[in-house]
This record gives sequence, C-alpha cells and structure tokens, in this order.
Amino acid sequence: MSRIVFVHGSFVPEEEARISLFDRGFLFGDAVYEVTAVIDGRMIDNDLHLARFARSLKEMNIPLALSLDRIVSIQLELIERNDLQHGTVYLQVSRGEADRDFLYSDKMEPKLVGFTQAKRLTGTAAQRDGISVDLAPDQRWQRRDIKTAMLLAQVMAKQAARARGFDDVWLVEDGLVTEGASSTAHIITADRRILTRPASRATLPGCTQRAVARLCAEQGLLFEERAFTPEEAQGAAEAFQTSASSLVMPVVRIADKSIGDGKPGPMTRHLQTLYLEAAGVKA
Repeated sequence: MSRIVFVHGSFVPEEEARISLFDRGFLFGDAVYEVTAVIDGRMIDNDLHLARFARSLKEMNIPLALSLDRIVSIQLELIERNDLQHGTVYLQVSRGEADRDFLYSDKMEPKLVGFTQAKRLTGTAAQRDGISVDLAPDQRWQRRDIKTAMLLAQVMAKQAARARGFDDVWLVEDGLVTEGASSTAHIITADRRILTRPASRATLPGCTQRAVARLCAEQGLLFEERAFTPEEAQGAAEAFQTSASSLVMPVVRIADKSIGDGKPGPMTRHLQTLYLEAAGVKA
C-alpha cells in the first residue's frame, strides 16, 4: 500500500502529493518543522515537540490557523493510516505560496504538510554499541533556537563526517561545542555530572534533552547546563547525544579520541533505561 501523507488539508497517497513551485519553504527555506518519535505506535514527548513547534512559528511570525489539538489529530491519523509502529512523524509549515520575493505579505496562508517514516528507534546496533562523532566548525545562522527547514549547513557537515568514517558530527563555535548537527550533545564528567549547553540562540532547545533533564532531577542525578570545549568532551568519562530519532544515543568516539573504554558507559546505559521506562517502553 502507498504511504498516506497530509498536504494542505487533505490526506492523500504520497504519489499524489503536490507542493507549489512558489512555496516559500522551497524557495527560501521559509518554513518550520518538527519531528516526533513513535514507538509501539505511540508518540513520545509530543507535548514538548508541539510546544517547540508553536514557539518556532511565533519566532518566525508564521501564523497557524490550526489548533494544537487538531495537529495532534492529524499526527494520530497519519500513524493509523500508515500502521506506523516504529519511526517518526514529520510536520512542516511554510509561510505560504507567492511569486518569488524576499519580502512577504502578512496575509499569506501558511501551508502544513506531514508524513510518517518507518524506522526502528530502539534495540539498534547504534543504541547498543554507541556511535562515533566528528568535530566540525558551526557554520549555521545565528537563530539556531528556531527549528527552520534551512538545514544545508547540517547536511554538508553530516556528509563530510560520513566521508571521514564517522556516524555523526558535533559542531564547534568559539572554542565550544554547540550541539550535534541534528541532536543535543552531552558529556558525563569523572565526578558523574551530566553537562550540556544552556538554552540560548546558539542551540535548538532539545525536547529529548528536556525529558532527560527532568528524569535526572527525579533521580537526583547532577544535570548541569554549561558549555564545554571539544577537549573536555574528548576527555569525558562518557558522552551521549539526544534527539527524537536517536533517543539517548551513546557516543564512544569523538574525532580521534575514544571516550572512556570505547564502550557505552554505565550512566549512559542508566539514562537509556530511564528514558524508555518513562516513555512506557520496555528497555
């Protein structure tokens, strides 16, 4: 059966989906997106993702006539129509359609599209064994706190890292790690402190990061929002990254340095278990 997608108010087979040549998301990257994980047919941390979605739209001055409840119903229908058990639900809102012009009218009608992608998120080799990440200069724009569809810098960084034999890449600016190209970077120090960048315009506020921070508070684990250098990261006891599609992902090598003994550490394993249990998933 063909995958069913949502385009401008209708559920249609993906072969029938059409987006205008003059859509500003296509012409300028003038769009906001969000991705929610689906495990065992259920969305994970969707309230956090929709809150970030709404914030990004507000920061971009893109109005959305649909309520968040209606968006949830669209997500659920996409999951049901595609019988999605494991994967993600993608949403994107562009400012709308108009002849190409850098300036836009406040009367434009935003366009919402959505689709599912089947993907195993738990029990993968990467989750079990960990991944390697390269380090690369952060060449993105200055409003990284907005989840826009302008992802060329991330695409290029990930592609270069893959060509160098790495699974992913962390970005560096002014001598400090900002975040992963599509994830939040974390390290664990020898005295068991979990470090990650504080919220600012330099990084995207991570939804999975927030969920992990909440779990750490509940468990009495030391979660500290502080920037760290690449050298601190390479000398850390453990490292991991978080995102909707990678959940809590162990990082066992950063550039040319193995982290710890080159295997996922005990605190990272504990956090993986805590996160899945909180999500109602058997670890």
